Amino acid sequence: MSSVRPGPNINRSIRNPDGWNTIPLRSGSRRSQVIHQAAAQSGTRGQIIAVGLTNQRETTVFWDRRDGRPIGHAIVWQDTRTKKLCDDLAHGAGIDRFRDKTGLPLATYFSGPKIRWALDHLEGLREAVLCGDAICGTVDSWLIWHLTGGPDGGSHVTDVTNASRTQLMNLHSLAWDDQILDELQIPLRMLPRIVPSSDPAGWGTTTSSGPFGDAIPVCGAVGDQHAAMIGQCCFDVGTVKNTYGTGCFLLLNTGTIPQRSRSGLITTVAYQFAGQKPIYALEGSIAIAGALVQWLGDNLGLIRDAAEIESLAVRAEDSAGIYIVPAFSGLFAPHWRADARGVIVGLARYVNKSHLARAALESTCYQTREVVDAMHNDTEIDCSSLKVDGGMVANNLLMQLQADVLGIPVVRPKNIETTAMGAAYAAGLAAGLFESISALQANWEADRTWQPQTDSEQRQRRYAGWQKAVQLSLNWVE
Repeated sequence: MSSVRPGPNINRSIRNPDGWNTIPLRSGSRRSQVIHQAAAQSGTRGQIIAVGLTNQRETTVFWDRRDGRPIGHAIVWQDTRTKKLCDDLAHGAGIDRFRDKTGLPLATYFSGPKIRWALDHLEGLREAVLCGDAICGTVDSWLIWHLTGGPDGGSHVTDVTNASRTQLMNLHSLAWDDQILDELQIPLRMLPRIVPSSDPAGWGTTTSSGPFGDAIPVCGAVGDQHAAMIGQCCFDVGTVKNTYGTGCFLLLNTGTIPQRSRSGLITTVAYQFAGQKPIYALEGSIAIAGALVQWLGDNLGLIRDAAEIESLAVRAEDSAGIYIVPAFSGLFAPHWRADARGVIVGLARYVNKSHLARAALESTCYQTREVVDAMHNDTEIDCSSLKVDGGMVANNLLMQLQADVLGIPVVRPKNIETTAMGAAYAAGLAAGLFESISALQANWEADRTWQPQTDSEQRQRRYAGWQKAVQLSLNWVE
């Protein structure tokens, strides 16, 4: 699985097997037009005091530091081409080979194996790295490097949240781990410098030739799910949020000490503000949520767009005993089984597309419950309510189903774009626009709360059916 194809091919010393390159971020480019349009529509042109970024985390980019052009496609988080490498690394030591240091199991999800794969398969890349011409990073690094000057002195940095998703950073030292780099044969010189998520000193300024057309400090960078945590003001130990997008991601604030999971969750840096200790989280990463809705439309033709799923699903009183386990990329938390396969079980003659639509929504809810239960097993913290955000939470039926499956209230904020809000908060704190996190908490407002409408017996019976379906997915033999 790869990124959208960039611009035309050019001659270069590093062979790009995909034959694609792109033009760096410059004023007047198509990529900069989004920034120009946003500033014009909001009336903020000339008033921007700081830049904060948020990004899809594990997606990895390789580029030539001499001209800023990418080497090959970006390798996205759902890409499974590193499965054999992960299996080889796990041989003998198991999938927890690096977990004590990184908090992560060996899985195709994370960036470190993607970097090793590229070094092994992109012709000339390793040689270019060794002579200092090629570097890499997650999307935050790529953007910051270009925004702050690119080949003319751009800052090659990544924040602690993104670094914690590479499987290369030591959670305790917040530095790249030399032993893991040696085992994966990844040269340190190609990696960005690790920085806090919010820093008044910043990492450089935007250039006059860039999309902002002015020198603005870049001082906030946070991985998307961590940004949503900041945007939801989950600053207290025990607070939890769930973001519903292509995948589904629950993060539980566990404070200043990283806590290892016994129940299939991952340990990650939640965020770090400059001069303060990092805050850690337990995360349950679900690969397929909104992507299942997209699949129903693109692959099966049941809906024309994602918004139609609610009106279709509401026509059915229930899912008629159907369960959909969308293991399109295997199953992530809490199972971490790359060999799991997607299944639809419980079909009967009278089942129609409304039942399938409802079962697709319930699939996201059941996967969320698996993670909430794992969080309770690890921490003994009872989740009294769930803060939700992301594009899917506009679906009121989904939110009611989620409350019914969990048996707790589900709370949607007035601003559901909490990922962008979190990036703005990180930059705003660094620039002094906000005095403290108390000012951020004062901005948070609830829009609607859904209360569970099913009894405990019904809830457990339906969840038991889901667990049977998951076992079929895990035990699939082709």
